[in-house]
Amino acid sequence: MYVLASSRPDAAELERNVDELRTVIIRLRRDLTNKEGYADRLEVLLRARTERMDELANTIATLREQNRRLNEEADHLAEMVRMSPGDAP
Repeated sequence: MYVLASSRPDAAELERNVDELRTVIIRLRRDLTNKEGYADRLEVLLRARTERMDELANTIATLREQNRRLNEEADHLAEMVRMSPGDAP
């Protein structure tokens, strides 16, 4: 409820305080909006980074499995060469 300026001697000061508080509220809303936008962008970047890390982890797992199979094949071939009859005296 508004009080007429002539009915209160401090009405002008109160109006000035109200205007200052409105200005503060406007600034705080703008800051909050900016920070929410920043947080949203960070979430997008984090999601992209996490997806990339998952892709790389899968690639590493695949390469490890390939290396394991290649080592097994190399061991098998080395055993075959060691047992070959051409080396017998």
